[in-house]
Amino acid sequence: MKHRIVVLGAGYAGAYSAGYLARQLHSDDFEVTVVNAEPDFVERLRLHQLAAGHVLRHRPLAEMFAGTGIRLRLARVTELDVEHRTVTIADGEGVDRLEYDTLFYALGSTAADHGVPGVGEHAFHVAARPSALRLRARLDELGEAGTVLVVGGNLTAIEAATEIAEAHPGLRVSLATSGELGGWLGTKARRHLLRAFDRFGITVHEHTTIERVEAAGAVAADGTVFAAEATVWTAGFAVHPIAAASGLTVETNGQITVDRQMRSVSHPDVYAAGDCVFVIGENGRPLPMSCASAGFTGMQAAAALVGDLSGRKIKATALIYFGNHISLGRKDGIFQLVDGDARSKSGALCGRSAARIKSAIVATSGWAVSRPTFGKPDHQYRLATRERSLDKVTV
Repeated sequence: MKHRIVVLGAGYAGAYSAGYLARQLHSDDFEVTVVNAEPDFVERLRLHQLAAGHVLRHRPLAEMFAGTGIRLRLARVTELDVEHRTVTIADGEGVDRLEYDTLFYALGSTAADHGVPGVGEHAFHVAARPSALRLRARLDELGEAGTVLVVGGNLTAIEAATEIAEAHPGLRVSLATSGELGGWLGTKARRHLLRAFDRFGITVHEHTTIERVEAAGAVAADGTVFAAEATVWTAGFAVHPIAAASGLTVETNGQITVDRQMRSVSHPDVYAAGDCVFVIGENGRPLPMSCASAGFTGMQAAAALVGDLSGRKIKATALIYFGNHISLGRKDGIFQLVDGDARSKSGALCGRSAARIKSAIVATSGWAVSRPTFGKPDHQYRLATRERSLDKVTV
């Protein structure tokens, strides 16, 4: 019987890792199944662009995985039983249960509502394709004479606000953040950020905590009412509760606790990567939820899985956080490097050059993920015996 590997999620971490496994492991010994709710690979880094009205490239997972030997199941994950090694999934035809020998968990994250009333009922977000499309439809309804409130002060908030303001210059866009907009950036980068917001005409409300979202806007903790015909909630991310409910050891925020090789500390037959994983980077700090972190953790988890099952040495992937790369519409951007303590350096690359670099990085990521095995598999490692696996050396 083949060793059954089930990959949950086909985002940046899951899609890349599934392709890596198919490329490295011999099809006579291994069976790789990917479970994903969406039929397409979603470039989450560009969902704020999709919401603003831009057209993104169509990347069907069935076409991406064609000829790789990967089995694709388009379904939602509803339950994970790590003790019995089963995954319950649901699609339009009903409920099914998959058994696995090894699990690769990469379900990612979604928008965090922080328990604020009205977010689920009245707010839009750009953490998933369906929600981004809902926002797009709403912006189209408003035309060029509406009001939009973006809640949050992080990278997603900044990118969403500037993208919407650029694509819909007639809309009145404002942003409310509980802190200082771009306060973590270096002096040069923050100055450039504020100039960009002025250029787009975006009104900024700093030190403003939103405590309730309504159909016609939002209400701050001090009672201030912000009228808005579309409220965009970009106040951080939250992981799927399935991991915590499964019995896996997780952090207080629900992220899966793993060792340096991305194995669950409670269930070593479960590997995790992407936003759902809690791991300490080279700087001694937890890696942030980001595409870059998904790449590094995905590479490490996939390499560890292949090494553990084939008895080969595991190469360590550097878990590095370089900094923040922020797009400010299509023709402007900021690349803010950080030091070893994750503090912003004084200098930064700003303007059109930063925008071009980010565009190239995003395009390269999409290109690489859409070619999961880069053609014919070049390594086909066999399933090792238990004795050989225990003798392998980790480097």
